[in-house]
Amino acid sequence: MYITCLDMEGVLVPEIWIAFAEESGIPELKRTTRDEPDYDKLMKERLGILKKHGLGLKEIQDTIAKIDPMPGAKEFLDELRSMCQVIILSDTFEEFAKPLMEKLGWPTIFCNSLEVAPNGEITGYKMRCEKSKLTTVKALQSIGYETIASGDSFNDLGMILASKAGFLFKSTEQIKKDYPELPAFEEYSELLEAIKKVIQ
Repeated sequence: MYITCLDMEGVLVPEIWIAFAEESGIPELKRTTRDEPDYDKLMKERLGILKKHGLGLKEIQDTIAKIDPMPGAKEFLDELRSMCQVIILSDTFEEFAKPLMEKLGWPTIFCNSLEVAPNGEITGYKMRCEKSKLTTVKALQSIGYETIASGDSFNDLGMILASKAGFLFKSTEQIKKDYPELPAFEEYSELLEAIKKVIQ
């Protein structure tokens, strides 16, 4: 029994923080897990920048409302879900993901949650568990699933390397260079074909 674990941002939808950086005109918010392997450090930087500029959850949600899935993402997901179980494993937050999940046809997502003050200021965040993607993949394996995983960033490497089959998708040149053993794809059709071969 196979279950495919996919990253969300950069794989199915554009990067939320990059979109918000462009919308708010704050270039420092463009840094993502593609640039910074330490997620905790990255989030603390982001929250500091938001506080400094007086921006909160509402402003980010207004930007997210304008984001559409990448072209072909929903069709890819629909076809993949007809072949095997699929879970999206993301380091994003429930408060960000919901409108995007609606546009993708409500796939299952495991992600984190934000701590938000009554005035809308994001004061902190709560990780679902430590190394959430790798921990989830190992948990799925412990209950009898073979996992297939795909993502684009440093924080996806744990689940990709721990899975029966793992693929980079729309990743950076540096990550592809550092992990030459991982097949790397740019098109959904290629990724779908690779997953099909594993399942069959």
